Amino acid sequence: MSSAAAAAWTPRFNPWLIAVVVTMAAFMEILDTTIVNVALPYIAGTLAASNDEANYALTSYLVANGIVLTVSGWLSDTIGRKRYFIICIAMFTVTSFLCGISQSLGQIVVFRLLQGFFGGGLQPSQQAIILDTFPAAKRGAAFAVTAIATIVAPVLGPTLGGYIVEHSTWRWIFFVNIPVGILAVFLNGLMVEDPPWEKEKTSRPKRGIDYIGLSLIVLGLGSMQFMIDRGEDDGWFGSPLIVTLAIFAFIGIFGAICWLLTAKHPIINLDVFKDKNFTMGCVLIGAMGGILYASAVLIPQFAEGTLGYPAINAGLILSPGGIVVIILIPIVGRLMKFIQTRFIVMFGFALMAFALMYSSFLTPYVDFGTLVFMRALQTAALGFLFVPISTIAYLTLPQRFRSDGAALFSMFRNVSGSVGISLSSAAVVERRQSDQAHLSGFMTPLHQGYNDYIAKSEQTLRTLGRAAAGVHDAAVSHTYQTYQTQAAILAYGNVFQYTAVIAALVVPLCFFISAKKAEGGGGGH
Repeated sequence: MSSAAAAAWTPRFNPWLIAVVVTMAAFMEILDTTIVNVALPYIAGTLAASNDEANYALTSYLVANGIVLTVSGWLSDTIGRKRYFIICIAMFTVTSFLCGISQSLGQIVVFRLLQGFFGGGLQPSQQAIILDTFPAAKRGAAFAVTAIATIVAPVLGPTLGGYIVEHSTWRWIFFVNIPVGILAVFLNGLMVEDPPWEKEKTSRPKRGIDYIGLSLIVLGLGSMQFMIDRGEDDGWFGSPLIVTLAIFAFIGIFGAICWLLTAKHPIINLDVFKDKNFTMGCVLIGAMGGILYASAVLIPQFAEGTLGYPAINAGLILSPGGIVVIILIPIVGRLMKFIQTRFIVMFGFALMAFALMYSSFLTPYVDFGTLVFMRALQTAALGFLFVPISTIAYLTLPQRFRSDGAALFSMFRNVSGSVGISLSSAAVVERRQSDQAHLSGFMTPLHQGYNDYIAKSEQTLRTLGRAAAGVHDAAVSHTYQTYQTQAAILAYGNVFQYTAVIAALVVPLCFFISAKKAEGGGGGH
């Protein structure tokens, strides 16, 4: 195939329709990673399992998903990209149905493992299809469609999950995928096509199965994902299991890097990282993914666990942020024509740092509107990050590296997201214990402030008509509840401060991005 013929190729259908239909499948998969979290207690109750055991339904998905994300470029080249994408959508839909009809914990863990295996191929394939469907000058605008799946889906997941489990059964968490999946299979089969250079790959000798590389990736990423997901519940490195998993993760990941750099026919071509823009794009999207998922879990946890909000109300705190992103993305796309991409990304991380620091000023009496504003401000920052980072990552990446590049780019975002969720949740627990220990020094009759507070509480209870005999005990009980609440508020505030510092530290890294503006709404000079 001549380069002229490749350059002259255009898709048969409108590229924007193609972007929408491929994003439909990715949206379904990303939504599923967060919507299930809300349903885990209900799954445990129905299947006669503990909450700890039900978590394996989430762990199995994340382990399979993380592994397949990395090798999806090889699978795409081996099977054919369109064929692989359709298979992933169809089987993700089938396994969603199987999850919904599961009658035991073992069944749902196995079906979730399979669901993660097929779901892992959706995001990289979607990105690669968009890269080939749109010319460089329009990719930024096309990635705006992708951003809806990547940013809005995790925001809507807890809200939709909370609504479903409160008004129906947890099984509909999975059944809602079926009509979307069937429609996605039909539309993608009709509209998506492999460009000439992708068809050429299927006619060339296939990359042989790199058993050593594949085994090391499975060992490294599988152990790391399992360790991240189970670390908090098992006490992190106080647990022999977590220590063992950490050792396996190091051996697998370090060994995989060494092998992939020296093997003649590696399962993943790490030459993609010779492109500076792509490397920086992976670093930045990893930072964004970690902060996105960490911050997305903190406010609902605070609202439910500390303020006593029901699940659906806690989820609704996140929803307006999704609207903010949808409004901002087209505006950012226009700004990219006139402002260097790195300055937009720098502003995004700086705004994120400010938003997270502002969110650290929590009080026991914070209202719903303030929590919504805090989350909306955090999400607004994401509007300045995803599209510019995605555009710059693929700006100078050679065409032959797109499949591996899209797989690794998605892997950085998703794995960092898992790390962000686990570390933020663990940090809240650790800081809460620390803050409780600090505050306990004031919870004693030897401290005058404590005596004054007890006296005021007793006076209030007497005014309300409480029997004198029980006034003191009730006052002490109320004071203890206040102490617990204050410790939780301090803990969440501390963790928001940590994430703010991380966002601020990323800002200087943006200087390593090429000093380029977007052409025509998305590409680069």
